[in-house]
Amino acid sequence: MTKPRRQLKIQELVKEYPIETQEELVNSLRNDGYDVTQATVSRDIKELGLIKIPGDNNTSRYAMPNEPIVRHSDGRLKRLFRTSVLSIDYSENLIIVKTMTGEAMGVASAIDNSNWPEIIGTIGGDDNILVIVKPKKATTTIVNRFNELFKE
Repeated sequence: MTKPRRQLKIQELVKEYPIETQEELVNSLRNDGYDVTQATVSRDIKELGLIKIPGDNNTSRYAMPNEPIVRHSDGRLKRLFRTSVLSIDYSENLIIVKTMTGEAMGVASAIDNSNWPEIIGTIGGDDNILVIVKPKKATTTIVNRFNELFKE
């Protein structure tokens, strides 16, 4: 089957089912007659810009990037920091948050939805997030708050 058809099927699957892992997506595609590998699905996820959003029972699932995300409390942010964030570093008013592969967009969304007034916004990639802070003097405060999320 063609790549466009396969990617359309992936979009349908993530809209219809709470798919949490690439393995689940591979199995769903195979059940629908697509002969795919995990590597192919991984490339499709990246090309489609799929993100991870909160699912039921403290899980996360794949979603289209334009799917509305319900605002959540700092509880979600704490959980994501404990399970997805690997490291935090900063320079001036910029913070870099390194995450597990595929987790950055979900963590970036949670940071944005935390509505911390010092954070102007985030840019999330696959495994890195750029957090922009204003004013510059608030950067260490935000880094300390992020570090506290690991401990709670």
